[in-house]
Amino acid sequence: MQKVIIIGCPGSGKTTFAERLQKITGLPLYYLDTIWHKPDKTHIARENFDKSISEIFKTSEWIIDGNYNRTIEMRLQQCDTVFLFDLPTEVCIQGATDRLGKGRYDLPWIEKELTPSFIQSIEEFPLNSLPRIYELLEKYRKGRQVIVFKAREDVDEFLKSIS
Repeated sequence: MQKVIIIGCPGSGKTTFAERLQKITGLPLYYLDTIWHKPDKTHIARENFDKSISEIFKTSEWIIDGNYNRTIEMRLQQCDTVFLFDLPTEVCIQGATDRLGKGRYDLPWIEKELTPSFIQSIEEFPLNSLPRIYELLEKYRKGRQVIVFKAREDVDEFLKSIS
């Protein structure tokens, strides 16, 4: 496990897991949200985002935290380990709610509310994103360790197993 991607629904616990995994493995951790978002809540150009990801690929070890459906395939092609958070929608909405008002390493601002569009993106994730993610996982499974978490307890058990 030297080149790791962590993908899944917003609010599922990807970033918390990434931080815990980084502490155990010592691998450098990159947050896609930090790369994509500017402090004024705008974002960088797609070309610059892709270039930043490509620069990470040039290094020998990394953890990349974040979904960003458009770039999942390019990350799958480069990684040796995939962690997919496929948790129930209500767990993800609760996770997103729980982080309101808290400072985070992966965002340059503090979220104060869940917008209707953000809640909708969580609710639609199982229908709009997961089928394609599973299709890509099947396509790139060979030579990669793929771990799917279906519950928060799965995450804790995994981390205990490698500590």
